[in-house]
Amino acid sequence: MVRAIVIGGGVGGLTAAAALHQRGWAVTVLERSPALEPVGAGISLSPNAQRALDVIGLGDEIRALAAWQRDGGLRTPGGRWLSRTSSEAVAERFGGSLVLLHRATLVDVLRSRLPKDAVRTGLAARLADPGGPGRPATVTTDEGDLEAELVLGADGINSGVRAALFPGHPGPTYAGFTTWRVVVPAPERHFGSHETWGRGELWGSHLMKDGTAYAYAAAGVPAGWQAPGGERAELIRRFGHWHEPIPTILDSARPEQILRHDVYYMRHALPAYHRGRVALLGDAAHAMTPSLGQGGNQAIEDAVVLAHHADPEREPGPALAAYSAERLPRTMGIVAKAYRTGRINTTRLSRPVALLRNALIAGVDRLGPNLVLRTLDGIVDWQPPQQVQPPRQVQPPRQVQPPQQVQPPQQVRPPRQPQQP
Repeated sequence: MVRAIVIGGGVGGLTAAAALHQRGWAVTVLERSPALEPVGAGISLSPNAQRALDVIGLGDEIRALAAWQRDGGLRTPGGRWLSRTSSEAVAERFGGSLVLLHRATLVDVLRSRLPKDAVRTGLAARLADPGGPGRPATVTTDEGDLEAELVLGADGINSGVRAALFPGHPGPTYAGFTTWRVVVPAPERHFGSHETWGRGELWGSHLMKDGTAYAYAAAGVPAGWQAPGGERAELIRRFGHWHEPIPTILDSARPEQILRHDVYYMRHALPAYHRGRVALLGDAAHAMTPSLGQGGNQAIEDAVVLAHHADPEREPGPALAAYSAERLPRTMGIVAKAYRTGRINTTRLSRPVALLRNALIAGVDRLGPNLVLRTLDGIVDWQPPQQVQPPRQVQPPRQVQPPQQVQPPQQVRPPRQPQQP
């Protein structure tokens, strides 16, 4: 009987649950929200994450659900193209195109690969004991304690599992900027995917397959800053005079549709991504800025690599150590690169410096096209481990029972003497 508990029902947690279930673990996902309602409007899956999903048989299904891809690139607020790229160029460089879909769609697909009773919503969980060799880990809930041979902390940037494993770690650090996201009906006039850089601000627009447009924005602001006139008014003030389709998207956005989050990242690496029988993945382990679009992609990588190492027939300690050794240096390198990119995009620049930056980008792109793609070298070309094993019959997590009253010993008969032949 091999039991795994996943704390957190986001993209990383559900991917890990699906991969472990396929490997032969009895998986229970504990999500404190009353329903699996993913935070964020859209998610871009790069070829590395698609290849990870191939391992659990979901890659082609996700590609079929993805948004239509059009040529795009990097622009100035006035609309001039600084760098151009295409889906063909992405596929040629990295072996596959970027695909964009609603985050809720991805969550639904991942959920469908688990048994109906595997996900328990509206149930907060706390790590009580990380376990160790010969001793299961224990998770506390309002409905009682659960024991498992393996526990995964996929509970996000403010991870309670991380705090329990490494109480001395300072946690995430404010990155110096905030982000907005919104999904609206697509403008009548089609447009190519683009990211537009201003002087300390950026905007991105992408068409979705279902006839909507996904847009995001970022700006450098102090920690704790509040938009004085509301989020929509702030976006119009900052971006309403930029090139189309930005004004049209803002005109159709309702205030309640706009999501805003201050950006934090894991400036200080954890000593490991595991302790005892517990492992961390995704934002709980290596929260990163969205500047390279790799947060969700790296969580998917984590999930598949962890399932690859976690043999249900062996003690998980060595497997989790191998997982930490493989994932920590890669993910923290991406954390650092994403932070540097985000600060370049959201640091307030003077007009002459912004013009010089734009000229350098355009010049470099003319000498060697696809400047933006080159920033993803060594990230998007990642290859997953071998296929996980097929499932086998397992039992669900065992509910811990309170100690029973000790019963007096029963009278036993002496062993029967064998009869003589």
